[in-house]
Amino acid sequence: MPLELAIPSRVPGEPLCLGDLELPSRFCLAPLAGYTNLPFRLAVREMGGLGLATTDLVNARALLLGSAKTLDLVMTAPEDRPWAVQIYGADPGELAAAARKVESLGASSIDINMGCPVNKVTKGGGGSALLCHVGKAVDLVRSVVESVAVPVTVKMRLGWDAASHTAPDLARAFQLVGVKAITIHGRTREQGFSGGVDLAGIRKVVEAARGIPVLGNGDVKTLADAARMLAETGCAGLAIGRGAFLNPWFFRQLDAWDRTGDPGPGPDPIERLRFMRRHFHLLSTIRDERFACLTFRKVAGWYCKALKPGHDLQQELVMLRSIDHFETLANRVEERVAQRAGDAWEPVDHAVPVPDGPIAHW
Repeated sequence: MPLELAIPSRVPGEPLCLGDLELPSRFCLAPLAGYTNLPFRLAVREMGGLGLATTDLVNARALLLGSAKTLDLVMTAPEDRPWAVQIYGADPGELAAAARKVESLGASSIDINMGCPVNKVTKGGGGSALLCHVGKAVDLVRSVVESVAVPVTVKMRLGWDAASHTAPDLARAFQLVGVKAITIHGRTREQGFSGGVDLAGIRKVVEAARGIPVLGNGDVKTLADAARMLAETGCAGLAIGRGAFLNPWFFRQLDAWDRTGDPGPGPDPIERLRFMRRHFHLLSTIRDERFACLTFRKVAGWYCKALKPGHDLQQELVMLRSIDHFETLANRVEERVAQRAGDAWEPVDHAVPVPDGPIAHW
């Protein structure tokens, strides 16, 4: 946890339930394309405090066709529970069939994506494009709810743009057709991931969906951010994406704070290095060496931002070639950070690449 001037007062709340499914905590790992794969989910779960983890968004049609790449996205393990699969598309029949397939794989719940702002999703009528068509969106959600026994949730944005905040109306309608929870990202599709999160807009969705829990999402990177989101919106819990990559201990600390008012100590650099090793090990055992190296290159910057091993080692980590290469570099990193083993966690705000607007390619 980044250092803060004072620990904010805890914001009381009820246990988070998706219908009959009670989650271990009210802090959940939000889906983020390219990052929330099984190895990262497992590594974060081992830290403790996680309520629910959701996969990358999955194309319903590709899942039904048995695409190897898509099946990799829904890969799971017995330790990966409770877990949700997020599906997207524009055809009610396809989404219902995809939901049944996901249920057969053992998913704890199914999440429908109505928030992705990028063209390759919205041009087919999926993602945040559904925010513009309330009737169609409700019919699609109803078809999924009626096709499965597990809880169905929806993740959406406030609306297409500042002039069309349709999320409150959609929340009311989704509750009536049987949705068990809603995650609301506090931006419009027009904003992409730029600009600030609209907490007042999230609160309107909370007020519209009184009968089901609403999870707030967007820009929660510190304990102070979490406290503000909970207090100002009245949301039942939080769905955290980028904040989890910057600090994998975030859920453990949030859960401790939620129960006791004290988040506990943050990790030192050696513990952070231990997590890096564990993450890479899971990448290499779940798939193969090439997958592990290519995937780790994408996240090497997060670790270097916190561990500060030096520019030379960072340049090697982002060009990682093999498991042996990783072990050699990790040992060299350990030698450099061992001198700072007693240091407190320093504030980290490393950019996680995400689409930056409605015309972004992703």
